[in-house]
Amino acid sequence: MSKKSRFAPKLHIKKGDKVIVVAGASKGDTPREVLEVLTSENRAIVADTNMVKKHLKATNDNPQGGITETPAPIHISNLMLVDPKSGEPTRIGRREENGKMVRYSKKSGEIIK
Repeated sequence: MSKKSRFAPKLHIKKGDKVIVVAGASKGDTPREVLEVLTSENRAIVADTNMVKKHLKATNDNPQGGITETPAPIHISNLMLVDPKSGEPTRIGRREENGKMVRYSKKSGEIIK
């Protein structure tokens, strides 16, 4: 099977969502915001999570160079959305309301914006 699959599953996470990491080195941290979703790789970049050090060469824009820390992508299976009512991790469902599909929390039934 090739790396670029034709099938892309429906992602439950969007940019701006609050998520909790449920597996990996950052497991159990406080809820963090999703900065970017990489749909082709089924990964997401979460603020202050999975930090990696990147070595920067000195350039005209950055004459000092140095080492910076940036967040690396995490697989979406390791993330769970935060319930807007209780603040706990929850699964997501989809239902139609007023002719529009909305995401809702399976734990509380609350609509996720």
